[in-house]
Amino acid sequence: MSNELTDRKFWANYWESKTGLAFKVPANYTFHKLFDQLLANQSIGSAIELGGFPGYYAIFLKNYFGLDTTLFDFYVHQPVLKQVLAANNLKEQDIKVIEGDLFNYQPQQQHDLVLSCGLIEHFNDTKDIISRHLQFLKPGGTLFITLPNFTGVNGWVQRRYDMDNHNKHNISIMNPGKLADYCRELGLQNVEAYYYGHFSIWLENMKQQSGITKSFLKALWLAGKVFTKAIPIESKALSPYIVVKAVK
Repeated sequence: MSNELTDRKFWANYWESKTGLAFKVPANYTFHKLFDQLLANQSIGSAIELGGFPGYYAIFLKNYFGLDTTLFDFYVHQPVLKQVLAANNLKEQDIKVIEGDLFNYQPQQQHDLVLSCGLIEHFNDTKDIISRHLQFLKPGGTLFITLPNFTGVNGWVQRRYDMDNHNKHNISIMNPGKLADYCRELGLQNVEAYYYGHFSIWLENMKQQSGITKSFLKALWLAGKVFTKAIPIESKALSPYIVVKAVK
């Protein structure tokens, strides 16, 4: 796989270290408002989630919007997948699952919606990885990409308390203007790219942090929430995500 930031071993260790993965995906799952708007205004029947194991968004779109969904990932941990599907009252045949390499795979089907949430920032060649999405997308179909924003407060938290995780991300592409330019260069239309969300911080290794650090981060999280509730702005400094939307 053409990826210098993570590899198959990293993802195997990552998923095997996680607990609490098998939960029922709620109707108000992250980005649900954006999907509500997107699916209300367009005729979308099928969707594929790239790099999305264990498939929470494929499950979300299947259960709440009735879409024909597919999960594609470089690494699929089958026992975890079965547990997550069961927690959402789904059987293995309800969602198509493909384990493959985006750089070698030839799609057998194109979809109305191609999405990835937390994928492109793990690659050095951003324009190339975005282009890999397009082979799965029908003409006139919608591309929907989200990624974390590590250029503001949340980025400081990552650098200060989990530099190893920080280094698994391509920070230089966490720029809406740059991402929009890549999409236009690839011939996409109706391009939108923007910071999303009022405030949040997180750590992958939170359980390993000291009590003092946990208390400090909780206080920081609360302060940020109170501030952005009073002044609901989305910005480079405070927003936890970046969203990209475009049409092929």
